[in-house]
Amino acid sequence: MKNSISVQEYQSPAGVLMIGSYQNKLCLCDWKYRKQRGMIDQRIQNFFQAEFEENSSEVISQTILQLRQYFNDERDKFHLSIAFAGTQFQQKVWRQLLQIPFGSTETYRSLSRKLGDEKAVRAVASANGANAISIIVPCHRIIGSNGDLVGYAGGLQAKRKLLELEAKSFQQNLFD
Repeated sequence: MKNSISVQEYQSPAGVLMIGSYQNKLCLCDWKYRKQRGMIDQRIQNFFQAEFEENSSEVISQTILQLRQYFNDERDKFHLSIAFAGTQFQQKVWRQLLQIPFGSTETYRSLSRKLGDEKAVRAVASANGANAISIIVPCHRIIGSNGDLVGYAGGLQAKRKLLELEAKSFQQNLFD
């Protein structure tokens, strides 16, 4: 029997997400139209030695429910089992992203500092960009050192929407 990763699309208020589960754990919650879609999908399939199969699962249903609650201002933390598909360093960065509280932001430099190597800014930025579990693993909470919104797989408009949802007190000029 072939290993499979159940995948399903979800139309969120910020854009279309691909949600996937492997062995009852969330392994994918990523923007359908991101530039690196093929590369990310291939990495996940290789990591788990499994193929995508359009299907639902309990984890996918729970993810969609929790995302709906998040977008309706009814949830600020996600409670899902996650299976990361990446290098040890990437997984370390993604676990650190999970520590950024709802409504807060960090910079690549501060994230690097928390990981113990302030000079690893580019490596941290690369791992952040490779995150395949968007919103749940909140890479959107990373901003530039000058406070500007910087690269995001779902696009800066989606990033802005997520940050505005989480922190309505952001100064308007941050988004101009």
